[in-house]
Amino acid sequence: MPQSGSARCGARFMEEKAIEDQFAEFAEGFQRLKKEIQKAIVGYDDLITDVLTAMFCQGHVLLEGVPGLGKTYLVQVVSRVMGLEPGRVQCTPDLMPADILGTQIVNEDEHGRKIFHFEKGPVFRNLLLVDEINRATPKTQAALLEVMQECAVTSGGQTYRLPSPFFVLATQNPMEMEGTYPLPEAQLDRFLFKVRALFPDREALVEISRRTTGPAQANLETVLTSEEVLRFQRIVSEVGVADPVAAYGADLVLATHPHKGQEATDLRRYVAYGASPRGLQALVRGGKVRALLDGRAAVAFEDLRDVALAALRHRVILNFEGEAEGIDVDTLLRGLIDRTPEAGDGRLYRIS
Repeated sequence: MPQSGSARCGARFMEEKAIEDQFAEFAEGFQRLKKEIQKAIVGYDDLITDVLTAMFCQGHVLLEGVPGLGKTYLVQVVSRVMGLEPGRVQCTPDLMPADILGTQIVNEDEHGRKIFHFEKGPVFRNLLLVDEINRATPKTQAALLEVMQECAVTSGGQTYRLPSPFFVLATQNPMEMEGTYPLPEAQLDRFLFKVRALFPDREALVEISRRTTGPAQANLETVLTSEEVLRFQRIVSEVGVADPVAAYGADLVLATHPHKGQEATDLRRYVAYGASPRGLQALVRGGKVRALLDGRAAVAFEDLRDVALAALRHRVILNFEGEAEGIDVDTLLRGLIDRTPEAGDGRLYRIS
């Protein structure tokens, strides 16, 4: 028997209410997670938000900063409070792809026959820390391409799936430091966000000394399980994106190309290549998380602007003149964002 109009309206209302409850649950869980991390990590409020945003968007993160800023410790803390099994690779110039992915070794079966057995490497964990990734050679860096894109490892003609959820959090030293190898463009493009760890201010340094030189250590609790992380990822994917907002994101990406965007002499002079379509994906996916954190059920223009630097800074490649003059990509992007107009209806749809 077909439902009456009032029954259909009631069912639709209950469905919408359930979705709103899930959105509110995500925002509350995100803040609880962030608060727990900040028991051990001093400052870095925006950095923590960006890292968690990327993870709930099913993306990988590249953390850049000089040694000693706590990047590695942050990854360890995140794995603990999110209930994820951690793996770690310390990159050096003599590191080989098999050291990361695993290798085929010869064993004997119960009948004494020689057989090949795949010994899994450290990538077979939920959260892989690749420490100082740009100290590894390009050959080893490239070994992570399939891992990051397909969440799988192929060896000996067989494909081995990685556990789910799976994230790569890589730390990188600034390029001007000795003994570093720049990551190729295809490798950089696999990272959803590139986040810069800035040097702490005076108050943060004092608080770091208090927390790390005394007898008491932060007592961290597991806030989420891996199953809840997967559920939160599904919730993020349900957030709506209006066509004008998506078009604005596309305009931002096109504007990073020196011969496709707006007339900008600085871009034409200093930029060789702009962001790829993955840049737009990063903008939209990151914007969905920011919308939920602000209590909204749809992405607004401001959400894309909030994540634009983290989503695009590693996808804009400077030319020789830009590198020689030490041009800051963030400065170029800020000017680009200021020049790119909004179009259409970017109203804020707030969760009631």
